Amino acid sequence: MGADTNPGRPRQKGYTPKPETLALLKVSGNSINGQGETAPRQASPFFWHPPDKHPYGELQNVARQSSRRCPGSAAAFQAAYSYPELSNVAQNRSEASAEQHTAEVETFALSHEADALGIARLDPLWVFEGYTIKEPWVIVLALAHNYEKLRQVPSDETNGEGVTDVGEQYARGTRASYALANWIRSQGYEANPFPGPGASALLLIPPAIASGLGELGKHGSLISRQFGAGVRLAGVTTDMPLIPTRPDRFGADEFCQTCQVCTNSCPPGAIVEHKQMIRGVERWYVDFDKCIPYFAENASCGICIATCPWTRPTARPKMLETMARRLKLEPKVYSEA
Repeated sequence: MGADTNPGRPRQKGYTPKPETLALLKVSGNSINGQGETAPRQASPFFWHPPDKHPYGELQNVARQSSRRCPGSAAAFQAAYSYPELSNVAQNRSEASAEQHTAEVETFALSHEADALGIARLDPLWVFEGYTIKEPWVIVLALAHNYEKLRQVPSDETNGEGVTDVGEQYARGTRASYALANWIRSQGYEANPFPGPGASALLLIPPAIASGLGELGKHGSLISRQFGAGVRLAGVTTDMPLIPTRPDRFGADEFCQTCQVCTNSCPPGAIVEHKQMIRGVERWYVDFDKCIPYFAENASCGICIATCPWTRPTARPKMLETMARRLKLEPKVYSEA
């Protein structure tokens, strides 16, 4: 367990942001994210929110234009932002039990492009400041990357497979979340979709962790037992009575404490060795001010999740066994998507 022996595209070393890029980083994103704050609070609207919600609108445009220059990526992201219509909530409400609703939601989601899902009761801290969510339940959908495409990040004008796969998974998330929301509405309950890559009211990683879809990695992304860090998320909030799924500890957090792969692979050096206090929670955190200039200049990134040992399909089963034995955890077995 260690360095990625199948690294894909060459990594840029000794990266220095362009002066014109740094000029667009007008305010420290770490301060907005609550770095060093000891009191819990809602997250502030940030980079992928509408430009009038944060100070990075121009930098956001640079990042979008950069990623769209890659072959195939423009169509993929256009599909991600092509939101279907939401149907009206049916007047006749399903009287099935919470257990039945939960089983039906899972069956529907997994047959409509989602690769996994979790369910959690909404925590107000998962709602961005200035937004409101009334529904008490969050359903988080996981969309797994194609590993062979993902490992080609960062993409460029000659090879767009990595960033295109990112767009394709976001597009699947859009379709899957809207399909599930419309199905729930057909059962007489309120439901609202929250797909990426554009951000809205709902944080997705915290409910994903709470609902058992994975653990937070040193690279700031979710690590899934099934898919490693090669996974995107979409959400649906609803007032349909449901049964929550349980958090899943399988050793990713402990592994990250000694693993150096993503730290060493990150060209701008944005991934640090220790957890930090972020809005009252000690957790892994990526330096925004170092990460986002590279992201904007290099057609997005994803190096950290592509090189993460948990993402390699051939390595993950052995890692799960090793961590389960080391931490005396109950092993679980999933088939690959």
